[in-house]
Amino acid sequence: MTSKVAVVEFNGDEEAPLRRLLDLIGGIDDLNTAGRPVVIKVGVFSHKAENHASVSLVEAIIHCFDRTPKIFLTESDNYRGTGSERLQIWRRLFTERVVPFNLSDDSDTRKVKIAGQEMNLSHILFKPNVLVDTHILRSFESGSILKNLFGCIPDSKRVKYHKVLPTLLADVYEAIGGIDLAVLDGTYLWRGAGGAPVRVNTVLVGRDAVAVETVGATLAGLNPQKMPVIQEFVKRGLGEGVMENIQVVGSSFERLKKKFMALGTTQKTRRAQCNGARTCA
Repeated sequence: MTSKVAVVEFNGDEEAPLRRLLDLIGGIDDLNTAGRPVVIKVGVFSHKAENHASVSLVEAIIHCFDRTPKIFLTESDNYRGTGSERLQIWRRLFTERVVPFNLSDDSDTRKVKIAGQEMNLSHILFKPNVLVDTHILRSFESGSILKNLFGCIPDSKRVKYHKVLPTLLADVYEAIGGIDLAVLDGTYLWRGAGGAPVRVNTVLVGRDAVAVETVGATLAGLNPQKMPVIQEFVKRGLGEGVMENIQVVGSSFERLKKKFMALGTTQKTRRAQCNGARTCA
C-alpha cells in the first residue's frame, strides 16, 4: 500500500488547511473518538526560543480532535529546563480537556528496552492512546518528526544517547506502538544550527510518520537515503523512506521543491551580501 502525505500552503489561520490535509489522507475518524485520549508530543528544545510548532497549529490540531475526551500536550525535561516550563508556550490552549503533561514527572510508567537499556516510559505514550507527533520543518540530518521521539525519554541528560540515536528512536517507536498522526509545521524552514528561518507557510500531514519525514527532508534539501534515522526505520519496515513510493497530495510537490530551492538561494545570496557589509537591514 502506497504511503500518502498531504502538503498544502496556507496564509493566516492553519485550521482550514489542516482539515483539508486530513481529508486528503482519508480523515481521522478512527483516531478522533470518544473512547481514546490523544497525546500530542510537541517538539521544543527551549521555551526561550521559537523553533517549535506554532501555538495556532497546535490549536488547530486540538480543534480537529473534537470528539476525544482528553488531550495531553506532552514534553519531558532536558538540560535547558523542565518539560512543564517548555509547555507553557501553549498555555493559552490549556482547558479542563486540554492539559499539559510532563513525561518526566509521571510515576505510572512501563519498563521497556531501548537501545539495549531498560527504561521507564510514561504510560500515556502507549496504546490505546492516540499519539500525534508535531515538530518544525528543518534541514537537520537527525530529522524532525522522528527525532521528536527523543523527548519521550524522561531522562534530562539525554545527550549520551546521541551515539545510538537511530536505534533509540526506532526502539521508542516500536515500544509505544508507533505514531498515529504526524504533523510537520512548515510555517518556517529552519536551515542548520543557528541559521535564520525562512518563511514557507507549508504544512505536511500523514499517517506514516517516516513518509512525512521523508517528504519534509526532501523539501528541506536533504537526501533521505543518507539520513541514518530514516534508514533505520525503513530497515525495520516501520514506514516508507523512498520518495518514489510516496503519494504526495495537495499542493504540487514539484512546484514546492522549486519554491524551497529558490528561497534557499535567495537566503544564501542575502547572507553573502550581509557578510560584506557592516549592517544588513
